[in-house]
Amino acid sequence: MMTVGGAGKTGKKLASARAKAMFAHETLLAWFRVHRREMPWRGHPSPYAVWVSEIMLQQTQVETVKPFFDRFMAKHPTVRHLAEAELEAVLALWQGLGYYTRARNLHRAAKDVAARPEAALPRTAAALAALPGVGDYTAAAIASICFEERVPVVDGNVARVFARHDRLGDDFRAQPPRRALAKRLQPAFDATESPGDLNQAMMELGALVCRPRNPDCAACPLAADCGARKRGEQAAYPRRTPKAPPPVRHAVAVLLRRGGRWLLVRREGEGLLGGLWELPGGAMEEGESPMAAARRLVPARTGVVLGAVEEAREIRHGFSHFTLVLHVLAASAVAGRGRASRGGPVRWVADADLAALPVATAHRRALELGSRA
Repeated sequence: MMTVGGAGKTGKKLASARAKAMFAHETLLAWFRVHRREMPWRGHPSPYAVWVSEIMLQQTQVETVKPFFDRFMAKHPTVRHLAEAELEAVLALWQGLGYYTRARNLHRAAKDVAARPEAALPRTAAALAALPGVGDYTAAAIASICFEERVPVVDGNVARVFARHDRLGDDFRAQPPRRALAKRLQPAFDATESPGDLNQAMMELGALVCRPRNPDCAACPLAADCGARKRGEQAAYPRRTPKAPPPVRHAVAVLLRRGGRWLLVRREGEGLLGGLWELPGGAMEEGESPMAAARRLVPARTGVVLGAVEEAREIRHGFSHFTLVLHVLAASAVAGRGRASRGGPVRWVADADLAALPVATAHRRALELGSRA
């Protein structure tokens, strides 16, 4: 770690950087050291643990992540443990966090890292960003926290803090404004000895004080220089460009039970729900009824010919870019035992075994509905 002060080039460079910093970063660091929350990964010495936590924290709140992190680290305490695990087991452990692409990418990246000398993570943000599932934000967080690289993190919390602080009119859901903000923040990182703490301080300030609604400006260490606070415009920032409502997609799922077991199929590939188990069915065609879709899709996928079919209910489930309406049907089978066909394995699963399988969330809700019927 660099030493501040004294003669020489290092002291002069830090002094020059401090003069260029756009916010009172030392005041923010002092606040953070008093108010930082206890989190399981903050007390963990392993860059691997920080990596796992940062992947889990993508689009998921801290309090939700904590128990999942503890369970995950107990099962996969090192990158080699994770690399050697079966993907299905990793996905099952991930259930409840959603965004399963994160788990698949984490597993794939673990195999990459485990094959390196000493199974060591890359030490720079640029190299980390080349790993599957590690973008600019996650790479900057790991590199600064674990390896003291002077690179700022810009997540939603940080963007909100500085959109208000500097009254920035950008929509920070887009990448170009985030990258521009990172450049604005860089002088503060050039001036600090604690880039990891500074990144965590900015994120913590957004999470605890500069909240989306009802920000606690009286508790904010940056309040004296906050442009939005001075004008009473906190609610106006950050700006959000109106977006069209997400499209609605319709699919059918069929509850088929035989001998106390449910018929499930596994979705293959690297898509949104790749590797997860679900009820047989699939996407409905334009103008197609749920029953017609079921009679078309289930035999082709499983070899099971449906008998009587009854519509049970609809389940709505929101994804990041569309809303799924899942039409759940209950049916009997008149022929076929369930066989692997195009698209992956088929399995009859007892209720007691469902918890061990990674099942898509909407389909797990459908199974709960079927179990109560």
